[in-house]
Amino acid sequence: MSEQGKETRADAPTRGSGDPRRLLNVVKRPPYRNALVIVAVAITMASLFAASYSLVLGRATPHHLPTGLVGDPARRPQLVNALKRATRGALEYQPLPSIAAARTAINEQKIYAALVLEPGKPRLLISSASGVSVARVLEQATLQVAQHVSPPIAIVDLHPLPPADPQGLVAFYVTLAATILGFTSMFQLAAHAPQLSLRAWLAFVVVLAVLGGLSLALVTDPLIGALRGAFTELWFSLTGEVAAAALFSSAMRCLLRAWAIVPTWLLFVVLGNTSSGGAVAPPLLPPVFAFIGRFLPPGATVNILRRAVYFPHEQHIEPFLVQAGWIICALAGLLLCARLGHKRPAE
Repeated sequence: MSEQGKETRADAPTRGSGDPRRLLNVVKRPPYRNALVIVAVAITMASLFAASYSLVLGRATPHHLPTGLVGDPARRPQLVNALKRATRGALEYQPLPSIAAARTAINEQKIYAALVLEPGKPRLLISSASGVSVARVLEQATLQVAQHVSPPIAIVDLHPLPPADPQGLVAFYVTLAATILGFTSMFQLAAHAPQLSLRAWLAFVVVLAVLGGLSLALVTDPLIGALRGAFTELWFSLTGEVAAAALFSSAMRCLLRAWAIVPTWLLFVVLGNTSSGGAVAPPLLPPVFAFIGRFLPPGATVNILRRAVYFPHEQHIEPFLVQAGWIICALAGLLLCARLGHKRPAE
């Protein structure tokens, strides 16, 4: 066979590479198929993120707004009913014996506002630190009612937000930062240190959580002064958030390997941060999100941070128990998966 014939045969596959059937066969090969699956999953997760934030946070609507009522509503029935209508019926009045009782209930986060109808000009006690989104809804409702009811309601903000955090979003942002730090570090650790033993992996989780929580607490408190509160509580809560995200993603890596990002992203970002109450207060979230937010790590962390900064004498044990529960369950799941499946998260 001539050299020209050999060259023609060698070039034949190249000339035929434009054949649609040949291209389809190339796409079906594992590397390309896996790449397409990864792209599809990534787009789906990003779409869920955008949808959850847009629908839940972008369309915040009052649902259940616990509101104290001081005084006899029969004295001002028009005002009481008009304010409730202005919030689309979301106000849930709870009779209280005095203004002092109303202040205490607001400090303890049992109610978000209180309407005072005692003799004199009516007052609406609000608390921006409890949820600036709720405070805005109540302020807008008050302005709407003032056009039809006289005398107008005086608004008194018992816990205004400081200039360093005028929108009350720093707790939400730093919690999101702790979450991302926790699970992305684990995926990077698996990619660049696959030889780590389970014991070494857990040691790195501890170091990451403690130092990561410390760094975030230092940035938000003494460095930029956005969250002025009990530094130890800030450090402790952010350490817990990093640890929960890191251990959960580690357990998912041990169980699902490369696909661990899917449940981690859905739980902590799509559901957890959306329902945390950091960007939009729970009374303005859909009831399902308002309920589950209490029992997910981001919601617990936001709750601890907010109380530590604005209500230091009214800290509750529930969010600490939620954080501890997730850390213990994630650690137990990781150890169980490693023991029974003979796998390491670093593999």
